[in-house]
Amino acid sequence: MFCRLLDIVNLLVYRFHKLFLYFAVLFLSYLFMKPFALITGASDGIGLELAHLHAAGGGNLIVVARNTAKLEALKQTLEKQHGVSVHIITQDLSLPNAATQLYNTVNILGYKVDILINNAGFGDYGFFTETSAEKEEMMIQLNITTLTQLCKLFINDMKLRGAGRIMNVASTGAFQPAPFMAVYCATKAYVLSFTEAVNNELKGTGISMTALCPGPTTTGFEKAAAMGESKLFKGPQVASAKSVAKYGYNAMMNRKTVAVHGWMNRLMVFSVRLVPRAMVVNIARMILKKGA
Repeated sequence: MFCRLLDIVNLLVYRFHKLFLYFAVLFLSYLFMKPFALITGASDGIGLELAHLHAAGGGNLIVVARNTAKLEALKQTLEKQHGVSVHIITQDLSLPNAATQLYNTVNILGYKVDILINNAGFGDYGFFTETSAEKEEMMIQLNITTLTQLCKLFINDMKLRGAGRIMNVASTGAFQPAPFMAVYCATKAYVLSFTEAVNNELKGTGISMTALCPGPTTTGFEKAAAMGESKLFKGPQVASAKSVAKYGYNAMMNRKTVAVHGWMNRLMVFSVRLVPRAMVVNIARMILKKGA
């Protein structure tokens, strides 16, 4: 009986040894695969500075943006300066199904993402009755839908490994309604609430989620959102993209849930809790209003 069983085992090994070897190699390659950080909106501003920070620490990168030329230049700089691997993906994440397409691309390439940074986003300025509905639809798609779907897709992979970090770039605008930027600040309020809730759910999994909340920052955002003449970007509180990126990166690595950059911004966030809601909205309108 024992000899018969041994013969069956030998037959199975003979017939399926190639399949066994294939899965063994696949499993080992997965275990020893180099981890990557994926950064969206990496061609400019905070995303660009985050890419430099991660590469300076020896981390490999997948950088995503719409501008191929800027991504190519970033890749060459980081690989030459830090000896890391940088893969570029040119994609417009404001389009439907963008998150699934990006996730599938990363899987086809065989990269393991242990850090996900959802930095891509944009805003708009003006009366809600006068702003572009099409632009706002793309804003909601990018700032909310794509961000949420990327978190969903990559978290499941991180859970299998029992480790991972995610940073979602929100804004100090997430803490109060903002006239002239109604849709943008509403999207950032979603990002903040979503991040805090999911991070709580992730306790004990080895995965953390951080919401970075910068105030006014020199990133080119103010020009894209037509905010150059707003009082918000005329004061001494305007931060550099580099300082915001460093603060946010350290907060993410330390698994902090909410990271508000700058003591003036932290004071503002705290004061919002003490002031009547209607007054908060009026103050936000005064700050965001264009003019001297």
